[in-house]
Amino acid sequence: MAKVTVVQVIYNNKNYIRPVFEAIFRQTFKDFEVIAVISGNNDGGKEFLAQNFPQVRIIDPGYNIGFAKGHNMVFKQSRSEFFQLVNPDLILEPEYIEKILAIFDDEKVGAATGKLYQVDRTQISNQFSSLKFQNRNILDTTGVVINHSGRAYDRGQHEEDNGQYDNQTIVRAVSGAGVMFRREALEAVKIKKSEIRISKSEKNLKSGILNPESNFEYFDEDFHSYWEDVDLSWRMSNSGWKCAYVASAVAFHGRAAGSSLGGYKKFLSFINYHRSLPLVVRKLNYKNHILMYIKNSPWFYPQFFVREFFMLGYILLFEPATLKVFPQLLKSIPSAWDKRKIIQNF
Repeated sequence: MAKVTVVQVIYNNKNYIRPVFEAIFRQTFKDFEVIAVISGNNDGGKEFLAQNFPQVRIIDPGYNIGFAKGHNMVFKQSRSEFFQLVNPDLILEPEYIEKILAIFDDEKVGAATGKLYQVDRTQISNQFSSLKFQNRNILDTTGVVINHSGRAYDRGQHEEDNGQYDNQTIVRAVSGAGVMFRREALEAVKIKKSEIRISKSEKNLKSGILNPESNFEYFDEDFHSYWEDVDLSWRMSNSGWKCAYVASAVAFHGRAAGSSLGGYKKFLSFINYHRSLPLVVRKLNYKNHILMYIKNSPWFYPQFFVREFFMLGYILLFEPATLKVFPQLLKSIPSAWDKRKIIQNF
């Protein structure tokens, strides 16, 4: 049994497979296995991966399983002590896994991320060499900050790296792009589906009976994708586990969706950036950030309601199509409330 399972959920990411997996297999730490879950294969990525990296175990559920459920499938099947997640557009430096593992000498660390830098996705090509990115110094994430308002954001994103976060190890939550999880922590905070309400559609799909193999979840499968990483690591923090940031572990991330440069202060740029995101991303972002807050926030702070009021006004004015997700959000709230009660008893 490998000490670390490296996991990637692939959704039509053939262009990045060679550089990303070459970086994985260049790791100085060698006691790992690699599992890839195929969530979309319109570009032939599955066949390319099998041909060029036969040592990778491929799981193909045959549909867009999503980030949350795809990773949960691997967490349940593999017995490794640690799980290293690697986004399809993430390039690890050779010592990344080795340096991340060192922080887990602290037995209360349940999740850890390295220092991720931003790179243009177009630069991640089949001719990739990590040396091309050595001079990059714009941060992508050094952990996640969560405010009382429910706003969660990647610490340092878009900032020039001057070492300003190098001495800050413990963070509230972490991004899922390059996080490593401890199995023990995952098991401690998993949610039993038998203890929560499920929608009528899910009951019909499963004939009212939950599959014993999927009777619990680590990432929240109601989220599908987006915010499930912060949700899980926030849950860990609330349960007494530490989320850590390891500045010496470096990776390069071609993030598809993040915060707009300048944020609310550059309002026109903010509008243009968010409108450029696919509608499905905007809908998942809106639904999931509310569900995440309901589940994990210790209190329902006034700042949350103020922020949601203005956010709803913004969406009505500039992104009304996002509200098509509202019925799905309302259907998911009872389940989120049940999960909140479970989490508070961890």
